[in-house]
Amino acid sequence: MNGRAELTRSLKLRHIVVIGLGYMAPMAVFDTFGIVSGDTGGHVPAAYAVTLLAILFTAASYGKMVRLFPSAGTAYTYTQQTIHPYAGFLVGWASLLDYLFLPMINALLTGVYLSSVFPDVSTAWWIIGFIVLVTGLNVFRVTVTASVNSILVLFQVVVVVLFAGLAIRGLMQGDGLGQVFNLRPFVSPDMSVTALLSGASILCFSFLGFDAVTTLTEETVDAKKTIPRGIMLVALAGGALFITASYFMQSLFPDVSVLSDPEAASAEIALFIGGTIFQLVFLAAALSSTLASGLVSVTSVTRLLYAMGRDGFLPRRWFGYVHPKLRTPLLNVLLVGALMLFALFMDLLTATSFINFGALIAFSFVNISVMAYYFRKQKNKHIKDWWGFVLSPLIGTTFIAFLWVNLETTSMMLGLLWTFIGLIYLLYLVKVKKSNLEMVKFEE
Repeated sequence: MNGRAELTRSLKLRHIVVIGLGYMAPMAVFDTFGIVSGDTGGHVPAAYAVTLLAILFTAASYGKMVRLFPSAGTAYTYTQQTIHPYAGFLVGWASLLDYLFLPMINALLTGVYLSSVFPDVSTAWWIIGFIVLVTGLNVFRVTVTASVNSILVLFQVVVVVLFAGLAIRGLMQGDGLGQVFNLRPFVSPDMSVTALLSGASILCFSFLGFDAVTTLTEETVDAKKTIPRGIMLVALAGGALFITASYFMQSLFPDVSVLSDPEAASAEIALFIGGTIFQLVFLAAALSSTLASGLVSVTSVTRLLYAMGRDGFLPRRWFGYVHPKLRTPLLNVLLVGALMLFALFMDLLTATSFINFGALIAFSFVNISVMAYYFRKQKNKHIKDWWGFVLSPLIGTTFIAFLWVNLETTSMMLGLLWTFIGLIYLLYLVKVKKSNLEMVKFEE
């Protein structure tokens, strides 16, 4: 475009899957277990199963949009192309909350983990070290990020498998439910559907990785086929890991009240199941989880910023820039690295409040975009398309609506404030500056 360097296609299906899993952070299942077990009355794997089933409808919507609009802009582009360019900008602006704050959350978690092992070292130094590392790796071609992420994700999967093996040994020795195979974690006479859905609303955010890979569409070989397949594989593989790990945890601890701190139970569970050595291995896996998620979340947000800059919604000379040799949006990487320093002045609760709103905006509008495309853009409408373009995204939208109802007030207020700022900026861009917005054209 106008002689500028562009992103290059080098990623294959295996890269997309490990990047998506890295973003999802498989070890997160251990962090949320205690809270969700209490909310669901001891049915965490059932809540994960419900979440996976519901999220697959939204994953299918992402797949349809990628085939039609293969762009790094993800929900921003889909809304722009099917509803209105200005609506697309506001969706992209709101989604930035999710993409910008997740790297900060991973930086904060890294600081917490390492400070617990090295209490004499200031948490700030661990956070700064994390930021320098993930920023430095993202400067290079995206294949470097994919390769590093593959190692980190593989290590996490190995630890989850090792955890399952140790759990089986414990169950065979009479711990917990005392049975390797038991339906109680999935269904029991005292199970509450309302409580199950409440737990699912928390676990939904464990599946964010499947949508993040769409930001890499312009760097993927045969993206129209590879990305939709990758989206489904990431969701299914992540769901399988979450359900398996939570099943064995729930079997070992059917009542989490026996834990000293159910809201931070992962270290205690690791110590119980495998002793001090496994607890250290577990900590290493938790660190690899934050590093992998932080690494690919920086990759994702820089690609979204690139798409918005290329179209002119953000200053094109900076945000639409791609380094001619590295073929990465270098200036965006450096900017996001600088913004991550705000993690030094933030707590986990505040950062988490920001990401939930942005994620739900993206999920909602991708489903709506599928329906909007069918009714507004598709020339030849057939009754057979109703499932894929109307009913399936409608089911996805219904589940997301339930999540909106359960969204924390803080998340809603912060998200609406950020969106209002975006609206003011858009009015300035269009009415005052009269910017030249150069939308990407797609063949129908």
